[in-house]
Amino acid sequence: MGMNTQSFLHIDPETRHVSLDARAHAFFGAPNVAYAALHAETPTFFWKEQKQWYFSGYAQVNALLRDRRLGRQITHVASREDIGLPPACPHLAAFDRAESKSLLELEPPEHTRLRKLVNRAFVSRHVEKLRPDIEALTHQLIDGFEKRGEVELLAEFAEIIPVTIIARMMGVPVSMSRQLLDWSHDYVRMYQFGKTEEDEHRANKAAQEFADYVLELAEEKRKAPKDDLLTLMLQPDKNGEILSEDELVSTAIVLLNAGHEATVHQIGNAVNIILESGFDPADLFRDETATERTVEECFRISAPVHIFERWVLEDMEIEGIPFKKGDKIGLILAAANLDGEKFSDPLSFKPDRDEGQNLSFGAGIHFCIGAPLARLELQIALPILFSRLPGLKRKEPPTVKDVYHFHGLERLDLTW
Repeated sequence: MGMNTQSFLHIDPETRHVSLDARAHAFFGAPNVAYAALHAETPTFFWKEQKQWYFSGYAQVNALLRDRRLGRQITHVASREDIGLPPACPHLAAFDRAESKSLLELEPPEHTRLRKLVNRAFVSRHVEKLRPDIEALTHQLIDGFEKRGEVELLAEFAEIIPVTIIARMMGVPVSMSRQLLDWSHDYVRMYQFGKTEEDEHRANKAAQEFADYVLELAEEKRKAPKDDLLTLMLQPDKNGEILSEDELVSTAIVLLNAGHEATVHQIGNAVNIILESGFDPADLFRDETATERTVEECFRISAPVHIFERWVLEDMEIEGIPFKKGDKIGLILAAANLDGEKFSDPLSFKPDRDEGQNLSFGAGIHFCIGAPLARLELQIALPILFSRLPGLKRKEPPTVKDVYHFHGLERLDLTW
């Protein structure tokens, strides 16, 4: 006999088949409740609506993210015809081209070469140099609304910090921030459940405009090199290899999108969790260790990206389920973070928790390249926000965006 969580989730533990409506507000508004039900009954399950197997246990997700029999792409080992994929859609040509050399999608050896080139800019010691910039920007934004006594935090704070910092790192004029946000929002529509044909057209248009802009900017950097990531990406590596035009475009798009989309959500999620928790912010951010743990706990309990998919690259069996080359599986990072076998009392916000890594940034060769930057932005912005605005509270409980499998708020109205 399965378990029903209201009407949107039906679990049959015998067959491990689950019916779950990702568009049900009760689900995307509070996914942790559904994930807890899945952990209790069947953390590995066939999701009927998505027509594929999903894994949500911490040990499984952690292992599968590192398993080289699974990959982000399949076409390097099989043609579309081989595995019964339909031909590519002409109306997604620009999007497909932008994705074709994306770090998120590639496998070794291409992935290794590209990642090495980019990683130079994202190692912790490089990112640490951005601290004064992030601090100054955080203060400047708060100066702009402090006297007003209220703010919608996403538009006036959470959206601005990550996009400004990644634009500066890349060497994109800050005046382009709004345009980058618009392109990025349209582009990532391709990853959400239940996308429409209109979403596809918008994503394709964004990919085309984004690509044209990157190439135009690269041309400027070639003529007048600057101390920024785009200029660095135009330089040959120590073997004299340079990025092709497609590689340059794909990498720039991935860094600009990933460099803010998830972090915007995470700043909003974290502020919301802290205000809801009743913990004293002064205590949460009392020193460096407390700050780091608080930020990690926010990432654990409210991950901004919930699912990463993998292609099965060779016939294999996982937990007694046979998979064929060309199958796809889903790994629910956000649910793995709530596994009671790894984290005690997993649905509770425990800011001093020290029970090992959450999986919000993934694991293995595709571990998020921007993790040091995202962590630093939260470790700087949150303590400053809470110390400058004592008495900060929510005007009303916020609404969660209907964009599963990203998790973020529509808006976050605060007063003090």
